[in-house]
Amino acid sequence: MPRPTFVLAALLAGTLFATSAASAAEAFHGEYTISFLGITVARSSFDSRYEGDKYTIDGNASAAGLALIFDDTTGTLTATGSFSRAGVQPQAFRADYTSGKKVSMVDIRFSGGTVSSSKVLPPPKPRGDDWLPLGTGDLKGVTDPIAATVIRADSLDGVCGRTVKMYDGEMRANLVLTPVTKGKMAVKGYQGPTVTCRMTFQPVSGYAQRRKALKFLRDRSKIMVTFAPLGQTGIYAPIHATVGTEIGTITVKARRFEAKS
Repeated sequence: MPRPTFVLAALLAGTLFATSAASAAEAFHGEYTISFLGITVARSSFDSRYEGDKYTIDGNASAAGLALIFDDTTGTLTATGSFSRAGVQPQAFRADYTSGKKVSMVDIRFSGGTVSSSKVLPPPKPRGDDWLPLGTGDLKGVTDPIAATVIRADSLDGVCGRTVKMYDGEMRANLVLTPVTKGKMAVKGYQGPTVTCRMTFQPVSGYAQRRKALKFLRDRSKIMVTFAPLGQTGIYAPIHATVGTEIGTITVKARRFEAKS
């Protein structure tokens, strides 16, 4: 499974691009920062291309700032899919990343909202006695980490109050969104109304039940995600997020989002 900084970049930054697919053919570029206790630890950038209801997203992420002293992780990501009346329909998700001499990969393919194949390299190590395996039906009606937070709603009031089923190549989890407050926010390329949801993380299967980090995310973490509308598409995307961990708060923030000519 990808390292935490890369997963957050993909999940909370990459989704900003996947949401414009409902409009005419367009292309966008964006840049993001991930910080821990106010210190930048990673940076990412994404380029997205759209034609009709189809989308393609290419991104990269890497350790930055003081994190370079301890972690030299870099990664690339590609996601494809389309939009339908039922919502986002992912087609493929792939993440390739390196940390030192270690090379890793996650590749997920979908068919009709169901995972048709999933490959993780290097292969997972033998599971412990606390491992909760994937259950029958767990991979039906799910999305990948990019598509997981793409929201289609009639208004800001309809963004929260939903449960999203996500699969990251190993773990199945539910992301439960509940409304918190409305406000305004500005980043390069957008200035206007937003809605903030609290996100509750609920691991379902494909994980070690005694893993402390997951237990903290499930039981004690405060995860807040702020969404903004993209034009008149009826699609809402996250532009800011904070995730409480055992040792401090991780912040993911879009600092640039602009159309490519």
